Amino acid sequence: QVQLVESGGGLVQAGGSLRLSCAASVRIFSINAMGWYRQPPGKQRELVAQFISGSSINYADSVKGRFTISGDNAKNTVYLQMNSLKSEDTAVYYCNAYYRGMESWGQGTQVTVSS
Repeated sequence: QVQLVESGGGLVQAGGSLRLSCAASVRIFSINAMGWYRQPPGKQRELVAQFISGSSINYADSVKGRFTISGDNAKNTVYLQMNSLKSEDTAVYYCNAYYRGMESWGQGTQVTVSS
């Protein structure tokens, strides 16, 4: 199972930016799928952005054009750059990985966008 450690959450004003980081315990190019989910208050967890097999990328419609997922193989880290943040982006953000048939989650990091 992959160990995932997130960082970078916090409080930001609407229109601002944040970058989340997720450090993995294995080489990220060996992970089948890796990305970010979020869970807004009182709602279900939802996909935000995800690498599939290290090549294709999926984004939720609500974040397209504002969020960018990227990876650094040397640091075994995946990033989520979040720009033009909105109050509806407020959520706990979780890093997720699917590796060798097992799914792993990070501990979550809170992102709060004030309007």
